Amino acid sequence: MRLLKLLVVLILAALIALVGYAYLGDMQAPQQEIRTPVGTGDGSD
Repeated sequence: MRLLKLLVVLILAALIALVGYAYLGDMQAPQQEIRTPVGTGDGSD
């Protein structure tokens, strides 16, 4: 019974840590500019 209680506490702590990381963690992707030439479709490219 004591082991089960410890397991439940550890799972709850892991869930709280995961939610905290999701809200506070830096998850932004690095930004970079991408330029791609686009043809007009009239055959003059």
